[in-house]
Amino acid sequence: MDNKKITPQILKGFRDFLPIEAMRRQYVANIIRNTFELYGFEPLETPAIEYLEVFTGNIGEDEKLFYKFEDAGGRKVALRYDQTVPTCRLIAQYPDKITMPFKRYQIQTVWRAEKPQKGRYREFLQCDADIFGVNDRASDGELVALTIDIFKNLGFKKPIALINDRALYKNAPYKAIVAIDKLEKIGEEGVIAELIRKDYSLEDAKKLLKEISSSKPNEDLKTIFKFLDDYGMKENYQFKPTLARSFSYSNGTIWEIIVDEFKSGSLAGCERFDSLVSRFSNQNIPAVGFAVGFDRTVLAMEELGLFPDIKTTTKVLVTIFEKTLLNQSQKITQALRKNKINTDLYSDPNINLDKQLKYANKKNIPYVIIIGPEEVASGKVVLKDMKTGEQQKLNIEEVIKQLSS
Repeated sequence: MDNKKITPQILKGFRDFLPIEAMRRQYVANIIRNTFELYGFEPLETPAIEYLEVFTGNIGEDEKLFYKFEDAGGRKVALRYDQTVPTCRLIAQYPDKITMPFKRYQIQTVWRAEKPQKGRYREFLQCDADIFGVNDRASDGELVALTIDIFKNLGFKKPIALINDRALYKNAPYKAIVAIDKLEKIGEEGVIAELIRKDYSLEDAKKLLKEISSSKPNEDLKTIFKFLDDYGMKENYQFKPTLARSFSYSNGTIWEIIVDEFKSGSLAGCERFDSLVSRFSNQNIPAVGFAVGFDRTVLAMEELGLFPDIKTTTKVLVTIFEKTLLNQSQKITQALRKNKINTDLYSDPNINLDKQLKYANKKNIPYVIIIGPEEVASGKVVLKDMKTGEQQKLNIEEVIKQLSS
Protein backbone atom coordinates (compact mmCIF):
# COMPACT_ATOMS: atom_id res chain seq x y z
CA MET A 1 0.00 0.00 0.00
CA ASP A 2 1.30 3.46 -0.97
CA ASN A 3 1.57 5.58 2.20
CA LYS A 4 2.39 8.78 0.32
CA LYS A 5 0.30 11.67 1.63
CA ILE A 6 -1.97 13.37 -0.90
CA THR A 7 -1.58 17.13 -1.03
CA PRO A 8 -4.97 18.70 -0.15
CA GLN A 9 -5.67 21.09 -3.05
CA ILE A 10 -8.24 21.95 -5.71
CA LEU A 11 -7.95 22.90 -9.37
CA LYS A 12 -7.69 26.53 -10.45
CA GLY A 13 -11.10 27.99 -11.21
CA PHE A 14 -12.87 25.58 -8.83
CA ARG A 15 -13.86 26.24 -5.21
CA ASP A 16 -14.79 24.74 -1.87
CA PHE A 17 -17.50 26.46 0.16
CA LEU A 18 -17.18 26.30 3.95
CA PRO A 19 -20.41 26.43 6.00
CA ILE A 20 -20.88 30.21 6.38
CA GLU A 21 -20.16 30.80 2.68
CA ALA A 22 -22.41 27.89 1.72
CA MET A 23 -25.22 29.29 3.89
CA ARG A 24 -24.94 32.66 2.14
CA ARG A 25 -25.15 30.97 -1.24
CA GLN A 26 -28.15 28.97 -0.08
CA TYR A 27 -29.79 32.21 1.11
CA VAL A 28 -29.40 33.72 -2.39
CA ALA A 29 -30.53 30.55 -4.19
CA ASN A 30 -33.64 30.28 -2.01
CA ILE A 31 -34.71 33.85 -2.78
CA ILE A 32 -34.17 33.26 -6.50
CA ARG A 33 -36.08 29.96 -6.36
CA ASN A 34 -38.97 31.53 -4.42
CA THR A 35 -39.20 34.40 -6.93
CA PHE A 36 -39.24 31.95 -9.84
CA GLU A 37 -42.14 30.09 -8.24
CA LEU A 38 -43.90 33.36 -7.35
CA TYR A 39 -44.09 33.96 -11.11
CA GLY A 40 -45.48 30.47 -11.82
CA PHE A 41 -42.30 28.72 -13.02
CA GLU A 42 -41.67 25.04 -12.29
CA PRO A 43 -38.33 23.30 -11.62
CA LEU A 44 -36.40 21.21 -14.13
CA GLU A 45 -33.13 19.26 -14.02
CA THR A 46 -30.93 17.88 -16.82
CA PRO A 47 -27.78 15.66 -16.73
CA ALA A 48 -24.32 17.05 -16.00
CA ILE A 49 -23.02 15.33 -19.16
CA GLU A 50 -24.58 15.61 -22.62
CA TYR A 51 -23.56 14.34 -26.03
CA LEU A 52 -21.12 16.90 -27.45
CA GLU A 53 -23.33 17.44 -30.50
CA VAL A 54 -26.04 18.89 -28.23
CA PHE A 55 -23.90 21.98 -27.68
CA THR A 56 -21.86 22.12 -30.91
CA GLY A 57 -23.05 24.85 -33.26
CA ASN A 58 -25.35 26.44 -30.67
CA ILE A 59 -23.03 28.58 -28.55
CA GLY A 60 -20.90 30.59 -30.97
CA GLU A 61 -17.26 31.52 -30.56
CA ASP A 62 -17.24 30.38 -26.91
CA GLU A 63 -17.37 26.70 -27.96
CA LYS A 64 -13.63 26.70 -27.20
CA LEU A 65 -14.68 26.80 -23.55
CA PHE A 66 -16.40 23.39 -23.60
CA TYR A 67 -15.18 20.73 -21.18
CA LYS A 68 -15.32 17.91 -23.71
CA PHE A 69 -13.88 14.41 -23.76
CA GLU A 70 -14.43 10.86 -24.93
CA ASP A 71 -16.00 8.64 -22.28
CA ALA A 72 -15.21 4.99 -21.55
CA GLY A 73 -17.76 3.96 -24.17
CA GLY A 74 -16.01 5.97 -26.87
CA ARG A 75 -18.78 8.61 -27.01
CA LYS A 76 -17.93 12.28 -27.51
CA VAL A 77 -19.47 14.12 -24.58
CA ALA A 78 -19.32 17.48 -22.81
CA LEU A 79 -20.05 18.77 -19.34
CA ARG A 80 -23.12 21.01 -19.21
CA TYR A 81 -22.00 24.36 -20.68
CA ASP A 82 -25.34 26.09 -20.15
CA GLN A 83 -28.89 25.08 -19.28
CA THR A 84 -30.85 26.57 -22.17
CA VAL A 85 -29.55 24.22 -24.87
CA PRO A 86 -30.18 21.00 -22.83
CA THR A 87 -33.71 22.25 -22.10
CA CYS A 88 -34.35 22.63 -25.83
CA ARG A 89 -33.08 19.06 -26.29
CA LEU A 90 -35.44 17.91 -23.52
CA ILE A 91 -38.47 19.62 -25.08
CA ALA A 92 -37.74 17.92 -28.41
CA GLN A 93 -37.24 14.57 -26.65
CA TYR A 94 -40.45 14.62 -24.56
CA PRO A 95 -43.04 16.52 -26.66
CA ASP A 96 -45.99 14.60 -25.16
CA LYS A 97 -44.97 15.44 -21.58
CA ILE A 98 -44.53 19.19 -22.00
CA THR A 99 -47.47 21.59 -21.59
CA MET A 100 -47.20 24.81 -23.56
CA PRO A 101 -46.55 27.55 -22.67
CA PHE A 102 -43.72 25.82 -20.83
CA LYS A 103 -42.40 27.94 -17.96
CA ARG A 104 -39.39 26.30 -16.35
CA TYR A 105 -36.58 27.26 -14.01
CA GLN A 106 -33.33 25.43 -13.43
CA ILE A 107 -30.69 25.88 -10.71
CA GLN A 108 -27.71 23.63 -11.48
CA THR A 109 -23.95 23.68 -11.96
CA VAL A 110 -22.35 24.42 -15.34
CA TRP A 111 -18.72 24.15 -16.46
CA ARG A 112 -16.70 26.42 -18.74
CA ALA A 113 -12.95 26.47 -19.36
CA GLU A 114 -12.81 30.20 -18.61
CA LYS A 115 -9.75 32.16 -17.59
CA PRO A 116 -10.44 32.48 -13.84
CA GLN A 117 -10.90 36.05 -12.62
CA LYS A 118 -12.93 38.04 -10.10
CA GLY A 119 -16.50 36.69 -10.19
CA ARG A 120 -15.73 34.24 -13.02
CA TYR A 121 -14.97 30.55 -12.45
CA ARG A 122 -14.76 27.26 -14.33
CA GLU A 123 -17.48 25.61 -12.26
CA PHE A 124 -20.39 27.74 -11.18
CA LEU A 125 -24.07 27.71 -10.32
CA GLN A 126 -26.48 29.00 -12.96
CA CYS A 127 -30.07 30.04 -12.25
CA ASP A 128 -32.22 30.07 -15.41
CA ALA A 129 -35.84 30.73 -16.27
CA ASP A 130 -37.43 30.37 -19.73
CA ILE A 131 -40.82 30.57 -21.40
CA PHE A 132 -41.30 28.26 -24.42
CA GLY A 133 -44.16 28.36 -26.90
CA VAL A 134 -45.04 32.08 -26.87
CA ASN A 135 -44.13 34.49 -29.65
CA ASP A 136 -45.85 37.55 -28.18
CA ARG A 137 -43.48 40.03 -26.53
CA ALA A 138 -45.64 40.01 -23.40
CA SER A 139 -43.65 36.90 -22.40
CA ASP A 140 -40.43 38.88 -22.81
CA GLY A 141 -41.88 41.62 -20.62
CA GLU A 142 -42.86 39.09 -17.96
CA LEU A 143 -39.32 37.72 -17.87
CA VAL A 144 -37.73 41.18 -17.73
CA ALA A 145 -40.03 41.92 -14.77
CA LEU A 146 -38.99 38.63 -13.15
CA THR A 147 -35.29 39.47 -13.42
CA ILE A 148 -35.90 42.92 -11.93
CA ASP A 149 -37.92 41.45 -9.04
CA ILE A 150 -35.25 38.84 -8.28
CA PHE A 151 -32.69 41.54 -7.65
CA LYS A 152 -35.14 43.71 -5.72
CA ASN A 153 -35.93 40.71 -3.49
CA LEU A 154 -32.20 40.17 -2.94
CA GLY A 155 -31.97 43.72 -1.56
CA PHE A 156 -30.56 45.73 -4.47
CA LYS A 157 -31.97 49.28 -4.36
CA LYS A 158 -32.45 49.88 -8.07
CA PRO A 159 -31.67 47.05 -10.48
CA ILE A 160 -31.75 48.23 -14.10
CA ALA A 161 -32.60 46.10 -17.14
CA LEU A 162 -30.62 47.25 -20.18
CA ILE A 163 -32.78 46.17 -23.13
CA ASN A 164 -32.22 45.84 -26.87
CA ASP A 165 -33.41 43.72 -29.80
CA ARG A 166 -31.06 41.70 -32.01
CA ALA A 167 -33.39 42.59 -34.91
CA LEU A 168 -31.73 46.03 -34.81
CA TYR A 169 -28.50 44.25 -35.82
CA LYS A 170 -30.01 42.92 -39.07
CA ASN A 171 -27.28 44.61 -41.12
CA ALA A 172 -24.46 43.30 -38.91
CA PRO A 173 -22.94 39.81 -39.42
CA TYR A 174 -22.32 37.63 -36.38
CA LYS A 175 -18.60 38.47 -36.29
CA ALA A 176 -19.50 42.16 -35.86
CA ILE A 177 -21.99 41.35 -33.08
CA VAL A 178 -19.25 39.49 -31.20
CA ALA A 179 -17.02 42.57 -31.42
CA ILE A 180 -19.73 45.05 -30.38
CA ASP A 181 -20.63 42.82 -27.43
CA LYS A 182 -17.24 43.76 -25.94
CA LEU A 183 -17.94 47.52 -26.01
CA GLU A 184 -18.21 47.90 -22.23
CA LYS A 185 -14.91 46.07 -21.71
CA ILE A 186 -12.70 47.51 -24.46
CA GLY A 187 -14.41 50.79 -25.45
CA GLU A 188 -15.17 52.20 -28.91
CA GLU A 189 -11.54 52.23 -30.06
CA GLY A 190 -11.14 48.60 -29.02
CA VAL A 191 -14.31 47.57 -30.87
CA ILE A 192 -13.25 49.43 -34.03
CA ALA A 193 -9.83 47.76 -33.84
CA GLU A 194 -11.47 44.35 -33.52
CA LEU A 195 -13.81 45.04 -36.43
CA ILE A 196 -10.78 45.98 -38.55
CA ARG A 197 -9.19 42.64 -37.58
CA LYS A 198 -12.42 41.03 -38.82
CA ASP A 199 -11.90 42.56 -42.31
CA TYR A 200 -13.80 45.82 -41.85
CA SER A 201 -12.24 49.03 -43.15
CA LEU A 202 -11.80 51.83 -40.63
CA GLU A 203 -14.58 53.80 -42.32
CA ASP A 204 -17.00 50.86 -42.37
CA ALA A 205 -16.25 49.97 -38.75
CA LYS A 206 -16.98 53.52 -37.58
CA LYS A 207 -20.11 53.67 -39.74
CA LEU A 208 -21.47 50.39 -38.34
CA LEU A 209 -20.85 51.41 -34.74
CA LYS A 210 -22.47 54.82 -35.30
CA GLU A 211 -25.46 53.24 -37.03
CA ILE A 212 -26.04 50.82 -34.17
CA SER A 213 -25.48 53.47 -31.46
CA SER A 214 -28.16 55.70 -33.01
CA SER A 215 -30.80 52.95 -33.31
CA LYS A 216 -34.29 53.59 -31.93
CA PRO A 217 -36.61 51.10 -30.19
CA ASN A 218 -38.71 49.02 -32.59
CA GLU A 219 -42.36 48.05 -32.03
CA ASP A 220 -41.45 44.85 -30.17
CA LEU A 221 -39.37 46.82 -27.67
CA LYS A 222 -42.14 49.41 -27.27
CA THR A 223 -44.51 46.54 -26.40
CA ILE A 224 -42.10 45.35 -23.69
CA PHE A 225 -41.60 48.87 -22.33
CA LYS A 226 -45.39 49.35 -22.08
CA PHE A 227 -45.70 45.99 -20.29
CA LEU A 228 -43.06 47.05 -17.74
CA ASP A 229 -44.64 50.48 -17.29
CA ASP A 230 -47.94 48.79 -16.46
CA TYR A 231 -46.09 46.75 -13.79
CA GLY A 232 -44.80 49.98 -12.24
CA MET A 233 -41.21 49.34 -13.37
CA LYS A 234 -40.66 52.48 -15.47
CA GLU A 235 -37.56 53.38 -13.41
CA ASN A 236 -36.04 49.90 -13.75
CA TYR A 237 -35.22 49.64 -17.46
CA GLN A 238 -33.30 51.50 -20.17
CA PHE A 239 -33.02 51.06 -23.93
CA LYS A 240 -29.38 50.31 -24.85
CA PRO A 241 -28.84 50.01 -28.62
CA THR A 242 -25.23 48.79 -28.30
CA LEU A 243 -26.16 45.81 -26.12
CA ALA A 244 -25.35 42.77 -28.29
CA ARG A 245 -25.10 39.43 -26.41
CA SER A 246 -22.75 37.13 -28.34
CA PHE A 247 -24.67 33.83 -28.18
CA SER A 248 -25.21 32.73 -31.78
CA TYR A 249 -28.76 31.55 -31.00
CA SER A 250 -30.00 34.99 -29.82
CA ASN A 251 -32.49 36.39 -32.32
CA GLY A 252 -34.85 38.90 -30.68
CA THR A 253 -35.13 40.67 -27.35
CA ILE A 254 -31.91 40.79 -25.32
CA TRP A 255 -31.35 42.33 -21.92
CA GLU A 256 -28.94 42.41 -19.00
CA ILE A 257 -29.32 43.43 -15.37
CA ILE A 258 -26.94 45.95 -13.81
CA VAL A 259 -26.80 47.85 -10.52
CA ASP A 260 -25.05 51.22 -10.45
CA GLU A 261 -23.21 50.54 -7.19
CA PHE A 262 -21.52 47.38 -8.56
CA LYS A 263 -18.92 48.00 -11.26
CA SER A 264 -17.79 44.46 -12.07
CA GLY A 265 -20.29 43.67 -14.82
CA SER A 266 -23.90 42.64 -15.38
CA LEU A 267 -25.70 40.28 -12.99
CA ALA A 268 -27.98 38.52 -15.49
CA GLY A 269 -27.93 37.79 -19.22
CA CYS A 270 -31.12 37.30 -21.18
CA GLU A 271 -32.33 36.70 -24.75
CA ARG A 272 -34.99 35.39 -27.11
CA PHE A 273 -33.99 32.22 -29.00
CA ASP A 274 -36.82 31.22 -31.31
CA SER A 275 -34.91 28.79 -33.51
CA LEU A 276 -33.03 26.73 -30.93
CA VAL A 277 -35.58 23.94 -30.33
CA SER A 278 -35.73 23.33 -34.10
CA ARG A 279 -32.10 22.19 -33.94
CA PHE A 280 -33.40 19.06 -32.21
CA SER A 281 -36.77 18.46 -33.90
CA ASN A 282 -39.13 19.56 -36.67
CA GLN A 283 -40.95 21.75 -34.17
CA ASN A 284 -40.40 25.50 -34.40
CA ILE A 285 -41.04 26.65 -30.83
CA PRO A 286 -40.44 30.30 -29.89
CA ALA A 287 -38.63 30.86 -26.60
CA VAL A 288 -37.20 33.54 -24.34
CA GLY A 289 -35.20 33.27 -21.13
CA PHE A 290 -32.39 34.41 -18.89
CA ALA A 291 -29.63 33.25 -16.57
CA VAL A 292 -28.66 34.93 -13.30
CA GLY A 293 -24.91 35.26 -12.81
CA PHE A 294 -25.07 33.62 -9.41
CA ASP A 295 -21.44 34.05 -8.29
CA ARG A 296 -21.26 37.64 -9.45
CA THR A 297 -24.53 38.33 -7.64
CA VAL A 298 -23.10 36.86 -4.41
CA LEU A 299 -19.99 39.01 -4.89
CA ALA A 300 -22.11 42.13 -5.42
CA MET A 301 -24.16 41.41 -2.30
CA GLU A 302 -20.98 40.97 -0.27
CA GLU A 303 -19.50 44.24 -1.56
CA LEU A 304 -22.72 46.15 -0.90
CA GLY A 305 -23.41 44.58 2.51
CA LEU A 306 -26.74 43.05 1.52
CA PHE A 307 -26.42 39.79 3.45
CA PRO A 308 -28.13 39.39 6.82
CA ASP A 309 -26.00 38.17 9.71
CA ILE A 310 -25.87 34.50 8.66
CA LYS A 311 -23.67 32.46 11.01
CA THR A 312 -25.60 29.24 11.55
CA THR A 313 -28.86 27.57 10.63
CA THR A 314 -29.06 25.96 14.10
CA LYS A 315 -31.31 27.60 16.70
CA VAL A 316 -30.35 25.55 19.75
CA LEU A 317 -27.78 23.03 20.99
CA VAL A 318 -29.06 20.31 23.33
CA THR A 319 -26.16 19.31 25.59
CA ILE A 320 -25.55 15.94 27.22
CA PHE A 321 -24.95 16.52 30.93
CA GLU A 322 -23.64 12.99 31.38
CA LYS A 323 -23.87 9.77 29.39
CA THR A 324 -26.58 8.29 31.62
CA LEU A 325 -28.83 11.24 30.72
CA LEU A 326 -28.40 10.89 26.95
CA ASN A 327 -31.96 9.59 26.55
CA GLN A 328 -33.31 12.73 28.28
CA SER A 329 -31.42 14.94 25.83
CA GLN A 330 -32.78 12.86 22.97
CA LYS A 331 -36.39 13.35 24.14
CA ILE A 332 -35.95 17.13 24.26
CA THR A 333 -34.24 17.11 20.86
CA GLN A 334 -37.08 15.17 19.25
CA ALA A 335 -39.72 17.47 20.74
CA LEU A 336 -37.94 20.54 19.36
CA ARG A 337 -37.44 19.03 15.90
CA LYS A 338 -41.09 17.98 15.71
CA ASN A 339 -41.89 21.67 16.18
CA LYS A 340 -39.60 22.64 13.27
CA ILE A 341 -36.90 24.12 15.50
CA ASN A 342 -33.41 23.50 14.07
CA THR A 343 -31.73 21.54 16.86
CA ASP A 344 -28.20 20.18 17.23
CA LEU A 345 -27.81 17.28 19.70
CA TYR A 346 -24.17 17.29 20.81
CA SER A 347 -22.53 14.35 19.06
CA ASP A 348 -20.25 12.94 21.79
CA PRO A 349 -21.82 12.02 25.16
CA ASN A 350 -18.34 11.60 26.67
CA ILE A 351 -17.40 15.31 26.44
CA ASN A 352 -17.86 17.53 29.49
CA LEU A 353 -20.43 20.35 29.58
CA ASP A 354 -17.88 23.17 29.47
CA LYS A 355 -16.51 21.99 26.11
CA GLN A 356 -20.04 21.62 24.76
CA LEU A 357 -20.76 25.25 25.65
CA LYS A 358 -17.53 26.34 23.94
CA TYR A 359 -18.63 24.39 20.86
CA ALA A 360 -21.92 26.32 20.83
CA ASN A 361 -20.06 29.62 21.09
CA LYS A 362 -17.66 28.73 18.31
CA LYS A 363 -20.57 27.69 16.05
CA ASN A 364 -22.54 30.86 16.93
CA ILE A 365 -25.51 28.79 18.10
CA PRO A 366 -27.75 31.28 19.93
CA TYR A 367 -29.26 28.98 22.57
CA VAL A 368 -28.19 25.97 24.63
CA ILE A 369 -30.34 23.55 26.63
CA ILE A 370 -28.91 21.88 29.73
CA ILE A 371 -30.60 18.84 31.32
CA GLY A 372 -28.90 17.66 34.49
CA PRO A 373 -30.28 15.40 37.29
CA GLU A 374 -31.94 18.38 38.98
CA GLU A 375 -33.73 19.37 35.78
CA VAL A 376 -34.87 15.78 35.13
CA ALA A 377 -36.34 15.63 38.66
CA SER A 378 -38.20 18.94 38.24
CA GLY A 379 -39.44 18.21 34.72
CA LYS A 380 -37.78 21.38 33.45
CA VAL A 381 -34.64 22.31 31.50
CA VAL A 382 -32.21 25.22 31.57
CA LEU A 383 -32.42 27.41 28.45
CA LYS A 384 -29.30 29.57 28.13
CA ASP A 385 -29.04 32.59 25.83
CA MET A 386 -25.43 32.39 24.62
CA LYS A 387 -25.30 36.07 23.70
CA THR A 388 -26.52 37.55 26.99
CA GLY A 389 -25.67 34.66 29.31
CA GLU A 390 -29.21 34.73 30.72
CA GLN A 391 -30.54 31.36 31.96
CA GLN A 392 -34.16 30.34 32.47
CA LYS A 393 -35.72 27.19 33.92
CA LEU A 394 -38.60 26.24 31.65
CA ASN A 395 -40.75 23.26 30.78
CA ILE A 396 -40.57 21.95 27.23
CA GLU A 397 -43.75 23.76 26.10
CA GLU A 398 -42.31 27.08 27.28
CA VAL A 399 -39.01 26.34 25.51
CA ILE A 400 -40.81 25.57 22.25
CA LYS A 401 -42.86 28.77 22.52
CA GLN A 402 -39.78 30.92 23.14
CA LEU A 403 -37.64 29.35 20.42
CA SER A 404 -40.49 29.49 17.90
CA SER A 405 -40.99 33.24 18.31
